Amino acid sequence: MADDVERTLAGVGGRLRALRRRRDLTLAEVSRETGISVSTLSRLESGSRRPALELLLPLARVYDVPLDELVGAPEVGDPRVHIRRIPHRGGLLLPLSRGANGIRVVKQILPPPRPGERVELKTHRGHEWLYVISGRLRLVLGERDFVLDAGEAAEFDTRTPHWMGAADGATVELLHLSGPEGQRIHLPELAEARR
Repeated sequence: MADDVERTLAGVGGRLRALRRRRDLTLAEVSRETGISVSTLSRLESGSRRPALELLLPLARVYDVPLDELVGAPEVGDPRVHIRRIPHRGGLLLPLSRGANGIRVVKQILPPPRPGERVELKTHRGHEWLYVISGRLRLVLGERDFVLDAGEAAEFDTRTPHWMGAADGATVELLHLSGPEGQRIHLPELAEARR
């Protein structure tokens, strides 16, 4: 039980940072709205300060989210995942799991490529598995370039520089499975946006 509480509290900082960034607010702006110092907000977001109720209540009010969403409290007794549409890179993320076991399952819808869209490789700790539901996915891993068709899957160590997008002029739908490191870095909006 104590481990569950610690895990829940450990995720608060990332959720706070993602909520602030989604609303395009600076720490100084949040500080003015809540009366919480910038340094305290920064320490909360980095996880170096333990979240306390007197800090979380004004933040929940500013971010307009319920307190249980802010702390990532698990819903009791209801096994259903309430899917929420989260705008991401011109497409959508749809969380299909709560990530209670450390694994996140996400359906992603990627729009067709925009003219002049650049491939920007990223790296982070973790591992990712993906499955193409429909469309064609372009997956760049380091210097290698792949196109995955519907029904194909890929898995890779996310320390390998990577990027993914629609391979042609059509929308692509895929499923992602990622662990805590992948969800925090690669899909930050999802990791913190729970309703």
